[in-house]
Amino acid sequence: MDNALHESQTIVVLGGASDIGLAVAKRLTTSMTKHIVLAVRDVGKGAHAGRNAGLPADKVAVEAFDAADAASHAAFIARLAATYGDLDVVVMAFGVLGDQAAFDENPAEAAAAVNVNYGGAVSSGLAVAAQLRTQGHGALVVLSSVAGERVRKANFVYGSSKAGMDAFAQGLGDSLVGSGARVVIVRPGFVHSAMTEGMKAAPFSTTPSKVADATATALAKGRRVVWVPGILRFVFMAFRHLPTAVWRRLPLG
Repeated sequence: MDNALHESQTIVVLGGASDIGLAVAKRLTTSMTKHIVLAVRDVGKGAHAGRNAGLPADKVAVEAFDAADAASHAAFIARLAATYGDLDVVVMAFGVLGDQAAFDENPAEAAAAVNVNYGGAVSSGLAVAAQLRTQGHGALVVLSSVAGERVRKANFVYGSSKAGMDAFAQGLGDSLVGSGARVVIVRPGFVHSAMTEGMKAAPFSTTPSKVADATATALAKGRRVVWVPGILRFVFMAFRHLPTAVWRRLPLG
């Protein structure tokens, strides 16, 4: 359970090989932390990622988790709680970026990506929420994206999945009010990470460590939504209200 200094004993990263998820776990780890659970599809990759991220080896556990296997999520979360105790912070960090041109050519591939990004978020998010309600405390950190705020033609499949995920997280957070548990939605812009390697950076790009710092601050201050960097909140406030004809012509892809 978090203490008065917001130090967590058990941290879970769903999508434990994610650069951002690992950075958040590292930022939240203190001397009070007993378990850092990296939930990944490839256990070997997860263990390697944990070592590379500099997480304390004696605190790290790697568990097999498939975001696309919705039927397994409730039992998986229950097993984590039974094994590691109350889940203080769960970071939802899994996701598929994909390529819009490939999605155009192969709709089944697009559907599979959406199943992970949105479907997996719904099933695992509900499972986590049920556990946090039972505990009466804990936070689910949902790594969303500004891509879902107004979907661009360059990545509209990915953007639409993030829009759905973000909306779900908002509703889930509302449903937890009064339970002692909460949801924190993190909306980064372009993040320099393994997922975006080789891509042209967008304005106001950021790093996993900066996203982690903003997330830790949001958790400590009880914030519900955090934008990284903060200026993107105002940028997308303007973007949301642009006429469609103008939005389409912006050099955003």
